Amino acid sequence: MLVGAHISVSGGYEKAVDYALEVGCECLQIFAKSPRQWRGKALDREAASRFTQLRAEHDLDPLVTHTAYLINLATEDDEQWAKSVAALADEIDRGRILQAYGVVTHCGSNPDPDRGAMRIAEGVAAAYHACSEPDSGVRLLLENTAGAGNTFGGAIEELAAVIDRAEVPDGFLGICLDTCHAHAYGIDLSTPEAWENVLQTTRESCGPDALAAIHANDCLFELGSKRDRHAWIGDGFMGEGTFAAMMCIESLRDLPALLEMPGEVPQKDAENIRRLKGLRERC
Repeated sequence: MLVGAHISVSGGYEKAVDYALEVGCECLQIFAKSPRQWRGKALDREAASRFTQLRAEHDLDPLVTHTAYLINLATEDDEQWAKSVAALADEIDRGRILQAYGVVTHCGSNPDPDRGAMRIAEGVAAAYHACSEPDSGVRLLLENTAGAGNTFGGAIEELAAVIDRAEVPDGFLGICLDTCHAHAYGIDLSTPEAWENVLQTTRESCGPDALAAIHANDCLFELGSKRDRHAWIGDGFMGEGTFAAMMCIESLRDLPALLEMPGEVPQKDAENIRRLKGLRERC
């Protein structure tokens, strides 16, 4: 697997690339705008082009962007749903300008999973058709959740229901599997056999090429806790074995494993990248 991390671009794209190289990234994830605002200022296309050039020069690919936390496509509130659709379309357009491989999004919340799947599917289709260039090749990656409250997408089958219902071209929708969220929801990833069970479920329910990225995070709490608290690789309840198994799975070889770690920079990223690369070397 390719190893990288979520990094800040607040100091500019060139500094972001310098940081990514400093901590050992082979791929990266960024926010394309503030994650806590519905709207953001337009991207500087010249700067975005330079960012793409720098990444190519240093073989920093793929790039994944993450959408704003405000987006809730599952909601029954029509006003919030419409704002979420517009925000998602903007995020997809930003991903295209940045030449991202995929745009990761949370799905939102609804007390009725079936109703939630329908609302999300409709929202995804509406956002796709609202994009400036819908067929740009950027994929939208639905992220699984830890399952707290009424959040949608704890089970892989819930995400599959969205993929099945959304009226968008084949291949546009995919999955970003967050390991901490999966563990917190109650999905076992502790052994190679457990991983294969999850991957088989994903292939059969979502499609053979649906899994497109992994958020590689250990979990501060026990299996099935429904508590989303990230821990450093090997320091949480998931343990080193979970990630050793993940790094040795041949079918995941070309996917990005992106860290989202708590702690101080650059130590949190440099150390966790070192740990994942060490597990990869053992394979």
